[in-house]
Amino acid sequence: MASRVSIFPLSGALLFPGMHLPLHVFEPRYRALVSDALARDRRIGMIQPRGSGQRPTLFAMGCIGQIIDVQALDDGRFDIVLEGVSRFRLLRELDVTTPFRQIEAELIPNAPAATLALAERASLELESRRFAEMQGYAVDWESVARLDDETLVNGIAQIAPFDPASKQALLEADTLTARADLIVQLMQFFGRHGDDDDRTLQ
Repeated sequence: MASRVSIFPLSGALLFPGMHLPLHVFEPRYRALVSDALARDRRIGMIQPRGSGQRPTLFAMGCIGQIIDVQALDDGRFDIVLEGVSRFRLLRELDVTTPFRQIEAELIPNAPAATLALAERASLELESRRFAEMQGYAVDWESVARLDDETLVNGIAQIAPFDPASKQALLEADTLTARADLIVQLMQFFGRHGDDDDRTLQ
């Protein structure tokens, strides 16, 4: 089903169905986007740009987010929290007069809740511990162990410090197992390359 979607192109920012994404909105065009969404259905399409500039090309897939919390600041900025609703596939960009961009998108039905095999979960947790230690992250592993598989996989995909193309590949992975496997590969790859500024997985 094709839908008209107002978009917030933001590099490195992923959103998955059921997950939360806090955003500080300060640019005038995106303040207008939030105001418009609040007046309509409270929905915004998060999608990554492929480059820089005022109107960069876009990756082919993003995720609809519903504004579930908003704080309007005195100077016109917003602090919002989005909850992922559905991934979408970009069909075409629309010619509009709004300061923010709008697209026609195909909404992708959410798959039934999925689980990992025990060995897949163990591999993901082990690699996550190694990666966090190398990066110097402090993690509450007892809380991590209590997360369901989907929340764990998608949570890592959202916050891990991978390059935009790698994060996009995680968003586009068709199954939870494929996404978990890719996370393990990315952690191994980025772990080996340390702080090399040119590191990217094509």
